[in-house]
Amino acid sequence: MRIATYNVEWFHTLFDAEGGLLRDDSWSGRRDVTKAQQTEALITVFQALDADAVLVVEAPDCSRERDGVAALRGFAAEAGLRAREVCKGFQNDTQQELMLLYDPDVIAARHAPVEAGAPGFETEFRIDLDIDASEDIVRFSKPPLEVALETPVGRMRLIGAHVKSKAPHGARDEAHAMQLAIANRRKQLAQCIWLRRRIEAHLEAGEALIVAGDLNDGPGLDEYEALFGRSGVEIVLGTQAEAGFRMFDPHAAQALQSRISAVPTTARFFLHHQERFLQALLDYVMVSPDLRPRARRWQIWHPFDDPACWGKPKLREALLTASDHFPVSLDLS
Repeated sequence: MRIATYNVEWFHTLFDAEGGLLRDDSWSGRRDVTKAQQTEALITVFQALDADAVLVVEAPDCSRERDGVAALRGFAAEAGLRAREVCKGFQNDTQQELMLLYDPDVIAARHAPVEAGAPGFETEFRIDLDIDASEDIVRFSKPPLEVALETPVGRMRLIGAHVKSKAPHGARDEAHAMQLAIANRRKQLAQCIWLRRRIEAHLEAGEALIVAGDLNDGPGLDEYEALFGRSGVEIVLGTQAEAGFRMFDPHAAQALQSRISAVPTTARFFLHHQERFLQALLDYVMVSPDLRPRARRWQIWHPFDDPACWGKPKLREALLTASDHFPVSLDLS
């Protein structure tokens, strides 16, 4: 069984209000990429993934005017995917939903939010992050998707997350950028703590668990991490917990071994002011200890770093065209 996570940049721009695909020569949300080019690239990538379930991060939006579920089903039908049914969680207003695209012939999935260990993800979380004796109120702009799964390898829970970005968007100058970056990191860490408390509740209940998605964080990713002691990824993994309560992702484990050695990457962004690309490890598929023995292979579908992707020119180009993130998959036996 293959589980994957894929952050699709500006996916919602590829659909009209009725959920139909826009395969024309107008520009998509991606730099120098038309809607037709991005759509064709995404079809190629999803077909190559051939996953039983894909957590789609930044899925088409849902509102009174738009039906993201219908849009994603229509895309699956157009691409001829086995994973053609959609599980949707709490709706948000960011035009970026979290949805699970899955094969109903293999997997049964239902949105099953709980409030064990922490408040519901659609509500608010109170925590004092800066030790000033006053609580900070934290909310998810994109509440994590909580799914109960029936699979060929047994029952399990899946939490799909898209945690707050730390980038100082809208900064007026360097001082303001620093202020925004620190504030955003505080919120990102608070969301990871919130997520970790839910993880611990599932592990205490003896439930098999997968946590997947874009955490907008990796060990040593920015200079502000030292202010708070740990990265959000370390918090979600539970690196300081007892062995039976630690989540595992091999790419995160590799990154944590050394702050100065080469690490895997899952995203590639163009920095306009520097006229170069930046690569980062942001996307993960973490498993609970009871699932780790069944994990056969994690794969980052990186067009340059993965030989199987590099060796297929059509797939390689599609991965570069489709999104600024690359899929991460896990095969379970």
